[in-house]
Amino acid sequence: MKKAFLAVWVAFMMYFAYFITTSVINAQTYSYGSRGDVVKEIQTRLKRWGYYNGAIDGIYGYQTYTAVKNFQRKNGLSPDGVVGPKTLAALGINVSQNKTQSTSGAGSQNLDLLTRVINGEARGEPYIGQVAVGGVVLNRVRDPRFPSTIPGVVYQPGAFTAVVDGQINAEVVDSSKKAAIDALNGWDPSGGAIYYYNPEKTTNKWILSRPVIKVIGKHIFCK
Repeated sequence: MKKAFLAVWVAFMMYFAYFITTSVINAQTYSYGSRGDVVKEIQTRLKRWGYYNGAIDGIYGYQTYTAVKNFQRKNGLSPDGVVGPKTLAALGINVSQNKTQSTSGAGSQNLDLLTRVINGEARGEPYIGQVAVGGVVLNRVRDPRFPSTIPGVVYQPGAFTAVVDGQINAEVVDSSKKAAIDALNGWDPSGGAIYYYNPEKTTNKWILSRPVIKVIGKHIFCK
């Protein structure tokens, strides 16, 4: 009798653990056929950044699926069309108790993303130049011509070379995180710049025509 009871108890606990794990995974995974406010937020961000042209209807259909795959492919994620935890983080969406929350504050996700873009764009530059790159990202967040969140700015199509060439995923050096913290705390050595470039690497006539604010290391910061 005791053995039978123990076997039933073990089976129940295994099922309970499976149920809890599956519920957590499903709570943060969105795919073809999903519906709701989180899907609307996914569509809104993808549309703002130029990946999605459909209706913001909260229905995860073929257009949303295709847009998600393109976003994933562009940002070094597995292009499976499923919005799981990694894709949610890249989109800048926190899911908690079935609600979406903005990550525009200086939270851990924003710090991590700003650190990685500084690392990808400016590691090896003078420290002040690393902070200045973070300043440019935050200046764009505050500028109505750009997306209003750090993920939105960073993942805007073609905005940062580090996203395009995958350097955003490079091993992070200590100075990159320190620079991100300084930038988030309000230090902007760029002088309010919203663009920067390396004149040795660009041939873009438009960026070369922008009014220069200052030069730091190999980067020219401009309006």
